[in-house]
Amino acid sequence: MIILISPEETSENEIATLHQLFEAGLSHFHLRKPNASRDDHIAYLNMVDATYHNRIMTHNFHKELCSQFNIMGVHLEEAMWRAQGNQLEQYVQSFTTIGNSVSSSYHEPEDLASQAVRFEYTLLSPVFSAISKSDMKGRGFDVRHINKDIVGMGGINATTTPEALKLGFKGVGALGGVWNADNPVAAFIEMKNAFAKANT
Repeated sequence: MIILISPEETSENEIATLHQLFEAGLSHFHLRKPNASRDDHIAYLNMVDATYHNRIMTHNFHKELCSQFNIMGVHLEEAMWRAQGNQLEQYVQSFTTIGNSVSSSYHEPEDLASQAVRFEYTLLSPVFSAISKSDMKGRGFDVRHINKDIVGMGGINATTTPEALKLGFKGVGALGGVWNADNPVAAFIEMKNAFAKANT
């Protein structure tokens, strides 16, 4: 599984590039626009071909976007799932019972391992030093002992993808490794090929 996180700010060519990425085989796209309003999110999704909506996980405006669009589901960043407290399982089930996927983010393997609520998959970061955030140093998490579908984030590109899989990650998530490349589509395809080769 390869996950691609959206850039925080939308660029002029982003939607066109996103369509090319979907055509190249992108199966999980995380719409993360922390500074964007609900209307901005709706406008963004309206620009994406509806045939690809079922590959999109939203980080914000969960209920509104799931009710209006046939998206894959919702992502709970760490602050959000922590804020649910004892209601977390109920919140997750409010989406899974209607066919939406729910994923979440962690920054400590111990928190991830001890979480009783089941998610479709979880993101753990930073595995390697981040490409999009120069101050985020990699911690080289080894998750082979945790029996969950964990996706490694932070410093992921075609070169580091095989290293992440050796550490026990079932998937990898990219942001800067794709969007900051001269050719994002080529960078994604290179990463996809590296992932496939490392899994053979």
